[in-house]
Amino acid sequence: MAILQFDVNGEQVSREAGVRARDLVRLPPQTLAVWVNGQTLDVDRPLTEGGQLQFLTFADSAGRHVFRHSSAHLLAQAVKRLWPEAKLGTGPALEDGFYYDIWLPEPLTEADLPRIEAAMRDIVRENLAIERLELSREEALALFHDRGESFKEEIIARIPDDAVISAYRQGEFVDLCSGPHLPETGLIGALRLTQVSGAYWRGNEKNPMMTRIYGTSFPDQESLERYLAQIEEAKLRDHRKLGAQLDLFTFREEAPGFVFWHAKGHAVYRTLEEFSRRLQARHGYQEVATPWVYRVGLWERSGHWDHYRDNLFLIDRDDELQGLKPMNCPGHCLLFKGATRSYRDLPWRLAEYSPLSRYERSGALHGLMRVRGFHQDDAHLFVRPDQIREEMFGVLDLVDIVYRTFEMPYEVVLSTRPDDYMGELALWERAEQELEEVLRARGLKYQINPKDGAFYGPKLDVYAVDSLGRRWQCATAQLDFQLPEKFELEYVDQDGLAKRPVMIHRAILGSIERFLGILVEHYKGAFPPWLAPVQVRILPITDKQLDYARHIERLLSERGVRVEVDERNQKIGYKIREAQLAKVPEMLVVGGRDQDNQTVSLRSREDGDRGAIALTQYVSQVVDRIRMPGFTD
Repeated sequence: MAILQFDVNGEQVSREAGVRARDLVRLPPQTLAVWVNGQTLDVDRPLTEGGQLQFLTFADSAGRHVFRHSSAHLLAQAVKRLWPEAKLGTGPALEDGFYYDIWLPEPLTEADLPRIEAAMRDIVRENLAIERLELSREEALALFHDRGESFKEEIIARIPDDAVISAYRQGEFVDLCSGPHLPETGLIGALRLTQVSGAYWRGNEKNPMMTRIYGTSFPDQESLERYLAQIEEAKLRDHRKLGAQLDLFTFREEAPGFVFWHAKGHAVYRTLEEFSRRLQARHGYQEVATPWVYRVGLWERSGHWDHYRDNLFLIDRDDELQGLKPMNCPGHCLLFKGATRSYRDLPWRLAEYSPLSRYERSGALHGLMRVRGFHQDDAHLFVRPDQIREEMFGVLDLVDIVYRTFEMPYEVVLSTRPDDYMGELALWERAEQELEEVLRARGLKYQINPKDGAFYGPKLDVYAVDSLGRRWQCATAQLDFQLPEKFELEYVDQDGLAKRPVMIHRAILGSIERFLGILVEHYKGAFPPWLAPVQVRILPITDKQLDYARHIERLLSERGVRVEVDERNQKIGYKIREAQLAKVPEMLVVGGRDQDNQTVSLRSREDGDRGAIALTQYVSQVVDRIRMPGFTD
């Protein structure tokens, strides 16, 4: 039998082919699964090839995915014990939990959840071994037919003939699944079912209505309690509620999925966009603008028509089909192709902020987080192959600057070749190797997300961690050898021969709309002074100080401060409370003595009363406090 070589945390281990990961070395505590050469596997799965091996715990995103997917099976087993007539649909893992779609003669309600939870805990206490089964098509169809699982039979019928069909058994329960899973049910230390809803089978309203049960799970009760407290805090930070309360933005039924920016919200939006623009200009990007409607032939040429057609807004006029652009990359390829390029011209960095449109189903729309109309701090870099590492370093520099500015730690995930990839396998392998080398050279810890790359190339996805510890996928950098082929892009190299450039797609904030929604929740609406929609509010105690308040307003406005005067005939205590609720960073209380002495009484959003200060001194200091970080003007 062949001998396989493994690199296990830097230790070289040799074993015969077919060895299980759990027998390779002693499993570290809390091991949930293993990662071998970019693939996540069960700890009991026989290994058929050597290479790099890592043990996955709940601290790893891939480990959490395995944990939550096994929790979905646990849920399905509990429901089948309670309602044997139930028919199973599918049960995926989510970022913070899981769900399972199940058909029952009578839909369940949230009143049923405690009973299901109790049955799930019984299965955890039984600590059932979870076993992988590999089946022929005939065996799989017979197994699930005998169990009355008609939805599983339908799934099996759609599995390609050359694919491996697998199922997982735990006790009396068997489910069709590609895995991987936990080694035993006892590892699921704490769980909570959160809600019940309806969902059509395979999302088609012509199909049966399923009961969708949502839940979450953790290795221990303390982690679950922290998560549930976080959920309650997240409700208070919901950007949709805060957006309305703070007069930032709204949505209307006349334009579903598109944002109505109010004056205050648009001020934040413009400031964030300007921050991005100035940062990119400093790093050698040229800003361009390309059309927002193209003939569909462009999308056919780029490959988006085959991979992205359902997300295009299409216009059929005068017997010609056109589409609103969902991304800028094909337009930037046309710009590159519009002139003869030399190796000296590269890298050529193009940035664009123009509107993009993607059709999202109405049920998927969610405030600023999922919209149909949006803008990105989008950029495409056309580079020589020898420039890839340096340019990717530059992209990661921008990532670091931006997320440090917003005090958001971040994690990097390398997403590799999907099943529907476009182009040659050799180019994909080269691209993935380039990105791994960049991450290693940068000294960044990263995780692999197998088969989640774009159809044209692998990518680095950056997950920002907000003040509640939630992870948000924001920045992305995608290495692309395919579009330059599709558009026949060339530059003249120093040897006089035509060469193909490499394209890097990247966005640092991602969708600006979505990033602003994240920031609203990250800061709970209390933006840092440089980003706040109103940076200073002036509060005259009586109408006698109105002229002085307006004088201060003009003085600050001329220095670029976003300022307003509360002219309402209200008591000063009321005005202060209102300013606090509006989360204004600084308040200037002005009374008769302030007017006589040319002072202001400063109140801070965080620190309260800061005392009186000369107006001229205050103006100088506040300009420094509201200055865009990283820039001197």
